[in-house]
Amino acid sequence: MGGLFGRGALRGLLCGPRAPGPSLRARPSSGGPSWTRERTLVAVKPDGVQRRLVGDVIQRFERRGFKLVGMKMLQVWEGPNVVCTSRAMIGHTDAAEAAPGTIRGDFSIHISRNVIHASDSVEGAQREIQLWFQSGELVDWADEGHHSSTYPA
Repeated sequence: MGGLFGRGALRGLLCGPRAPGPSLRARPSSGGPSWTRERTLVAVKPDGVQRRLVGDVIQRFERRGFKLVGMKMLQVWEGPNVVCTSRAMIGHTDAAEAAPGTIRGDFSIHISRNVIHASDSVEGAQREIQLWFQSGELVDWADEGHHSSTYPA
């Protein structure tokens, strides 16, 4: 992702400023990963389903090293900084402004048919996940033996 913005500037545009003070994210139980547990809700929109892009979207998140911990026709992904990273992976809402290599840059046709939704903040993700999933429907699994290309185990 180059272009007009450096990586830090682009992250700020997509994710907004980091809130000062204590994190609202839950810490994983003892023995879990050392990063603060963060989850995000992702939905492949009807145009993405119709165009058979669900597998491509899932594959991109798996390649990033995120864990799929809940799925209906919505997905809950977990990993360090998953909200901000997923927003960067997805790209700008307007297909005309979405960078090549992002999900919307590669697959969107129009702003009203932009393939995917993802939570815009940790708080928003918590709210959206609670709307669609009961806590028992989310999986808590270990990454033993799996090493992400993005995040160390």
